[in-house]
Amino acid sequence: MDSPKLNIAVIGLGFMGATHLKAWRDVPSARLHAVVDADPRRLTGDLSSVGGNLGGPGERFDFSNVRTCQSLDEALADRAVDAVDICLPTDQHAVTAMAAFRAGKHVLTEKPIALDVATAEALCREAEVSSRILMAAHVLRFFPAYVKLADSVRERAPVRYAFFRRRAAAPVWSPWLRNPARSGGAILDMLIHDADYCISLWGMPESVRARGHFDPERGTDIIHAELFYPGLGPVVIDGGWYGPKSYPFSMEFAVITDEGTLEWSSGANDFREHTAEGESRSVELGDADPFVAELAYFTDCAANGVQPDRCPPAQSAMAVSLIARLLESREKNGERIQC
Repeated sequence: MDSPKLNIAVIGLGFMGATHLKAWRDVPSARLHAVVDADPRRLTGDLSSVGGNLGGPGERFDFSNVRTCQSLDEALADRAVDAVDICLPTDQHAVTAMAAFRAGKHVLTEKPIALDVATAEALCREAEVSSRILMAAHVLRFFPAYVKLADSVRERAPVRYAFFRRRAAAPVWSPWLRNPARSGGAILDMLIHDADYCISLWGMPESVRARGHFDPERGTDIIHAELFYPGLGPVVIDGGWYGPKSYPFSMEFAVITDEGTLEWSSGANDFREHTAEGESRSVELGDADPFVAELAYFTDCAANGVQPDRCPPAQSAMAVSLIARLLESREKNGERIQC
């Protein structure tokens, strides 16, 4: 007999909500039970106007067998809902997750889990008290190139240098993203991916320093940050919003160890190893969808009542804390800040 499917309610049908809807179709252990959005048009399944900096244009979804709700309370009151997938603006992540826990639901929430450290830590405590699963959707941990890098780094210590870059145009598809009070700005919204990834490999750094520029009127929010770890070479996180909406999204890394250099760029999508012996080779990554992998992993954790060790909520809170320290250093023009 097949195991029962986990019933999912997707909260918010914007860019990330649409991205997750596409991925849920390929998670056989889950069933899309409900969707929540304040826009009646979106509840018809018409997400053709939804766009973002990844993937193609919006599309139309078939919600004929899905419960459509205009309020969160309506979905949380539905006893058939096992878990919620929160794809709302950042300032609504924590309060929505808190309400879901108190309604007895498991929670997957888009990153970051909160705008500030205190709220992030309170959310982690609430997950423990409610005995429910909390996972932040730090999808970078499921990208094939970053999975390969993590495996390679563990085999190739020590790391002498690591560089992570993520950059894009200032978002125009969702006005709330350009409001730092709602999104935290580019550094919290975008570069938390790289902060979280560094934490997954090496934990919290001892200290950081950062410089950059913030000009929301021009759509510029950039940072160049150094993370200081004992026993590691420099670890650099760089990027942000580069102004004009025509600027393309990209991400990349380069990591140097005594055994060689590992690098990847989304532009070429080519993971390469340059060995200490002078050889260079391309590594096959496959075409696994990181969003499907992420949602399937969360589903497995929720179905079995096991907290996610591939994306622990405590580390998601640490990522919020790390970004706060990077921004503090940027505001102080590169002053070294203890973590």
